[in-house]
Amino acid sequence: MPLPACLFARAYRCRRFKGEAAFGKDTLLKQTFYGFRAHVRVCWPGVITRLSVAPANAHELSVVPELTEHTSGLLVGDRNYHSPRTRQELEGKGIELLAPYSSKKRDPHPKRSAFLSRLRYRIDTVFSQLTERYSVKRVWARDLWHLAGRLLRKVLSHTIAFLLNHQVGNPPLQLSKLLA
Repeated sequence: MPLPACLFARAYRCRRFKGEAAFGKDTLLKQTFYGFRAHVRVCWPGVITRLSVAPANAHELSVVPELTEHTSGLLVGDRNYHSPRTRQELEGKGIELLAPYSSKKRDPHPKRSAFLSRLRYRIDTVFSQLTERYSVKRVWARDLWHLAGRLLRKVLSHTIAFLLNHQVGNPPLQLSKLLA
């Protein structure tokens, strides 16, 4: 998920995060932005278990060791996480990485990739909640310390809302039912 540090028009003269933020591509908006990219690990019901913030130009595979630390089992990623080398490295740690083939046109197993994409709907739901309800993309901070604090408060709030929803008996990701 992209986290812009400032408006794109001001990026070259922006003093926030100088030397830490970078230019990257927002694939959803199809625009270049200046800032960071949040990498999130979500466990099955929809609980955020890991959060990593990297410069916008850092590739997803560079963050995988940080996201998979102290874990084992099955890990589902998107097309950017497809790498035979990374998959072998993770198998040595007891983690099976399932990611669709990097190119949809040359995919040798399109049905498997479609199935994995359907599993990712839960992750997309969590991302949309963080973006819309918690306004994660509008977190304005002047340094990484304050950015990390604000992001962690938003993730903690999402986790508490998830837990309260589960205790009440509602579907865990339907946060709007807590207000009714």
